Amino acid sequence: MLAFFDPGRLLVSIVALATILGGLLADFVVPATARQHIFNPHWPPHAKFHNGQTISLGILLGGLSLFLLWIPLQTSWPQFQLAVLIASFYWIALLCARAFPGTAWTDPEFKSSGHALAPQFILTLILLALLVLGSILRASHL
Repeated sequence: MLAFFDPGRLLVSIVALATILGGLLADFVVPATARQHIFNPHWPPHAKFHNGQTISLGILLGGLSLFLLWIPLQTSWPQFQLAVLIASFYWIALLCARAFPGTAWTDPEFKSSGHALAPQFILTLILLALLVLGSILRASHL
């Protein structure tokens, strides 16, 4: 029962859930953002294919991370760190994607003026910080 009050495990679980739901909601479900992604008429079919791949990857990585965190209930330190690493992959890949030629955080027709940093960039930094904080809390909990 005490395992449910492990703040490190809970923080990493929040990131894992964001990994599962983030791309699915933003790119496919929420109309305001889905029209910029999978339902964008300007995107060619192959770009939509890779968007579907990314959504699926988030679901798989987040699900595996949650599995490692909670099954079995007594998670070892190496198992916890593997869950952290897996939960981080999707978000690190999001940061790396911007390094490829011709990429942008937002397509020009959806760009809003006045934002110095893209919301995706800020969210990614917050989630990665939660993973670091979760690891520190978990290490102090052991």
